[in-house]
Amino acid sequence: MTQQFTITRLGHQGDGIADGPVYVPRTLPGEVVSGTLTGQVLTDIRVETPSEGRVKARCRHYKACGGCQLQHASDAFVADWKLEIVRNALAAQGLDAPMRPIHTSPEQSRRRATIAVRRTKKGTLAGFHGRASGTITEIPDCLLLDPALISAIPVAEALAVLGGSRKGVLAVTLTLSEGGLDVAVKGGKPLDGPLELALAQATEKHGLARLSWDDEVIAMRQAPLQCFGTVEVTPPPGAFLQATKDGEQALLQAVLEATKGAKRVVDLFAGSGTFSLPLAQAAEVHAVEGEAAMVQALDHGWRKAQGLKRVTTEARDLFRRPLMPDELKTFDAIVLDPPRAGADAQVEELAQAKRPVISYVSCNPVTFARDAKNLVNAGYTLEWVQVVDQFRWSSHTELAARFVQNTAS
Repeated sequence: MTQQFTITRLGHQGDGIADGPVYVPRTLPGEVVSGTLTGQVLTDIRVETPSEGRVKARCRHYKACGGCQLQHASDAFVADWKLEIVRNALAAQGLDAPMRPIHTSPEQSRRRATIAVRRTKKGTLAGFHGRASGTITEIPDCLLLDPALISAIPVAEALAVLGGSRKGVLAVTLTLSEGGLDVAVKGGKPLDGPLELALAQATEKHGLARLSWDDEVIAMRQAPLQCFGTVEVTPPPGAFLQATKDGEQALLQAVLEATKGAKRVVDLFAGSGTFSLPLAQAAEVHAVEGEAAMVQALDHGWRKAQGLKRVTTEARDLFRRPLMPDELKTFDAIVLDPPRAGADAQVEELAQAKRPVISYVSCNPVTFARDAKNLVNAGYTLEWVQVVDQFRWSSHTELAARFVQNTAS
């Protein structure tokens, strides 16, 4: 039985939501739609009255692929919606802040992608998973990925032939680097002598910079260098990296602006040095990160570089052992770039430390707003928020913000 609904809003995953709630993928607020209601999800969807923000999806893979949720919406609509996500998250905590215009990375700029590969009777199938399914959709004309990544998909297929299982799906992460393609594979067959030899030969055949198999480096022809400011770093296999170089630069510029004039900076959740190393051009930096391998990569990059101020490093789980106020007192600026869970424990200590400036980078507006509320309650002012969209046509939203300590606090 066909039923009709009016979309009232978008959820955080980008689905249209009608009263009920009823979830309607690939629709926009204000649209009248019809279809078959299965549980709380509308299927066989027909858009009876389209929104002014609706456009024709340009990617031919859009309907089958799960990589994008919002290609049916105009760029202006997506930009406004992502800004509103942040505003609403802050408002839910009773906060408001000046919002700068959104920065959106260009098409075909993703420098890293995880390709799903399954062996088949005829060979292999490689691409992205379909929306909320295990189906793999081939993506030869993807508008998200750098063309060099799309050209590398046959490498993922070749590795699946060597070490994939007919029963499972191989996750092959392809990353562009200064030294060539960096490939990290998970979900393959257990390593043995013959497989390790075959993978090493494949590294040579395909000219890979590095190949790792379930976190074990098989071969490295050239260092898979990433440039953070003027410093070349070799991150460990699978280490966190901003999705686009453009987005990384936008976040970095926000961090540099927020901490301008600081002489001593502590970078919390520092990764392999995305912010620490560029900051060291003007300030001494103490970089703290939970993953020891990333700390080592950061330190090695700094020691090879020239013209930077001193950078010290510390491997430390900031969720279990946040820096305490007495450890923070010598720094005049804090950089904070936690994972999606935010930094609740560390923020509690920052609230007591009352340092002059905090530059907060977040990939989750909800946990950011929670942490922002705690800082504001402790006497900080949220001066501005810069939203950065590295994941075009998706529901993912990132931001950078500046907090300053009120002198009267």
